[in-house]
Amino acid sequence: MQTSRPAEKPSPLPHAEWLAGITRAVPVMLGYVTVGFAYGVLAQDAGLSLFNGVLMSLAVYAGSAQLIGAGMFAMAAHPLSIILTTFIVNLRHLLMSAAIAPRLRDAAVPWTRAEITLFGLELTDETFALHASTFARETPSKASLFASNAASQLSWIIGSALGMLAGSLIGDIRPFGLDFVLSAMFIALIFMQLQHRRQLLIAVLAGLLSMLLLAGGMAQWNVILATVATAAVGVLLEEPWKAD
Repeated sequence: MQTSRPAEKPSPLPHAEWLAGITRAVPVMLGYVTVGFAYGVLAQDAGLSLFNGVLMSLAVYAGSAQLIGAGMFAMAAHPLSIILTTFIVNLRHLLMSAAIAPRLRDAAVPWTRAEITLFGLELTDETFALHASTFARETPSKASLFASNAASQLSWIIGSALGMLAGSLIGDIRPFGLDFVLSAMFIALIFMQLQHRRQLLIAVLAGLLSMLLLAGGMAQWNVILATVATAAVGVLLEEPWKAD
């Protein structure tokens, strides 16, 4: 049985809406500065210029794709190979967009096609998790949502620039634990969304299935296949099939 979704409650002052969105995105911003720094170090070590490295954070804006792209650039891979590989890695964005689109379509204040396009361009794994947990409680205003996205991307760009500037001074990021920051941020975002034991079960199942697929050689498709499979299991648990 579906429950009615809370109505959109825009803040009376535009700057208050933006402040609310930025405040909500602080955990993501802190993680993005750190992970972006790690990307910047790797990108600088791979031979990317400061301009090109920061341009990737502005135009591509996908942590895993940028890290993979920087690594392939360091190996002098063909540009088409880099594009196709990052495209496959980012196919999960189709799932995220499909999941968040109904929330925007059913908002009290209609979204234009341009607004939806801009929102989708700034949708990442972390901001998706942030928006999903927010939509579960309320429907924030457009300004609030765009503020969360803009603040998150700005943090990523700043972290990338700082990492590239400091890249020549850091030879190995592992002693600093920067290689685990992205995983730690994902774990924190997952726990922010857990409300029932079945959600914890699905999260654990998705992680185990993804690792099994990775061990089986599906290095590019493991996350996508695990997500689709466990999402189907989640639907069955949420809405058990009943014979007529």
